[in-house]
Amino acid sequence: MAGQATIAERYARAIFAIGVETGTLAALAEQVRLFANAYAESLDLRSVLENPTVVVAQRDKILSDIAGRLGLGPSALNTVRYLASRRRLAALPDISKRLQSLSDEQQSVVRATVTSAQPLPESFYQRLSDQLATLVGRKVVLDRREDPSLIAGVVTRIGDNTIDGSLRGRLEQLERGLHAS
Repeated sequence: MAGQATIAERYARAIFAIGVETGTLAALAEQVRLFANAYAESLDLRSVLENPTVVVAQRDKILSDIAGRLGLGPSALNTVRYLASRRRLAALPDISKRLQSLSDEQQSVVRATVTSAQPLPESFYQRLSDQLATLVGRKVVLDRREDPSLIAGVVTRIGDNTIDGSLRGRLEQLERGLHAS
């Protein structure tokens, strides 16, 4: 789907330029992400918004209602309206990802994923974020996930690097060592 990637890139760059120009890049990227998630997670919403028999006024009302619930500002709402009018909402999740990447680059932010068996204290996440920021020399934003199969500990992914500090990972490493012997 090279075409979809090209479309996402083009629209993401245009939205990025609007965000930079208006000084609202971080907020705009976050609001587009919120709408993209709602769109991606709801088959009913996609069905209604992509249905060519739904009149423009009705589609616009639906978009406005959802934007209000999600707390979208005028720029984000106008972006979503424009994409709907161009029949490009299907590209919205990809547009959102690319826009977030552009925004992160602009703000010298790197994203890391931290997966733990259960929720951890906020102080742990703050300490980890600070340590990673020192390591990479940029601000780090953590995406927190839970996976009970880890048993204990955490797995941290930042860029192409994975740090597996989970009990499951250690047990697997021990098992590989025993098989190699």
